[in-house]
Amino acid sequence: MSRSFPLLAAALLGLATLTAPALAADEKLPAKDVGFSFEGPFGTFDRAQVQRGYQVYKEVCSACHAMELMRYRNLGEPGGPEFPPDQVKAIAAESKVTDGPDASGNMFERPALPSDPFVKPFPNDNAARSANGGALPPDLSLITKMRAGWSGSLKTLYTTQLIKGMGGPEYVYSVLTGYQDPPPELAKEAPEGKHYNPYFENGHWIGMPPPLTEGSVTYADGTPATVEQMAKDVSAFLAWAGEPKMEERKRIGFQVMIFLAVFAVLLYFVKRRIWGRHEP
Repeated sequence: MSRSFPLLAAALLGLATLTAPALAADEKLPAKDVGFSFEGPFGTFDRAQVQRGYQVYKEVCSACHAMELMRYRNLGEPGGPEFPPDQVKAIAAESKVTDGPDASGNMFERPALPSDPFVKPFPNDNAARSANGGALPPDLSLITKMRAGWSGSLKTLYTTQLIKGMGGPEYVYSVLTGYQDPPPELAKEAPEGKHYNPYFENGHWIGMPPPLTEGSVTYADGTPATVEQMAKDVSAFLAWAGEPKMEERKRIGFQVMIFLAVFAVLLYFVKRRIWGRHEP
C-alpha cells in the first residue's frame, strides 16, 4: 500500500496538470485595481471626472442602458457633476418625453424638463431585448451597488479597502476594458453573438459588444478619450449615481466620530470625579 500511494499521487498530479489550463481559461478574473478619488473615508468625487463620465453615458451607454432612478435635476445637485442650472435645463431639453393628454385627449411630445427622469432608450423590456439579440441591457442606476463595493457593511468596507479591486466601480471598469480574444480551448464553444470577457460576472460570454473605442467621445476639457480614461470616467459617474449623498454621509460620519470621541473623554472625567469621592 505504501508503494501504491506515490503512484496514485503522481497520477492525480498529472491529471491536475492536464486540466489546469482549462480551469484557468474558464476562471472569472477579479476586478482590476483602479484608484478613484472617492475611495476611503475622506474621498470625494472629482467633479470634472463625473461630468466627463456623464458625457460617456449620454453619448455611448444611453443608447441601450436606462437609468430610471435618475432625474436631470440631479445633475446640478451638490456632490455630483454640479452642472449649472442653465446647463441642466439644456441637457434635459435635448431629450423628448411623451406627455398628456392635452385638452383634446391626445398624448404629445415635449422637451424634457429638469424634473423628468432620464429618458429610456426603449419603451419596454421586449423592445430592448429585440434590439439587443435577446439580451436585456441592465439599468445602470445602481449597477455599482450590485457588486461588493466601497459602501455597505463593515465587512465589505474592510474587504474593499484592504483587498483592492473588489468594488462596483472597479468591476464596471474591468468589464468595459476587459474584452479580449477567447483562449483556443474556449473559442470553438463561443455562443453566437457573444463576446469573451473574463471579468463578466455572469460567465465569460457577454452579449454587449465592446462599447468603447478610442475617441468615442470628444471631451470639452481636452482630456484624451482613451478606452481606459472613458471607462474610468463613466465608472465614477455611475458610482455617484448609486451613492449621490456619499460626501455628505462621510462628512456627517466624521463629525459624529469627533463628537463621540469628545463625549467619551468627558464621560471619563465625570466618572473619575464622581467615583473619586468614594475612594479611601
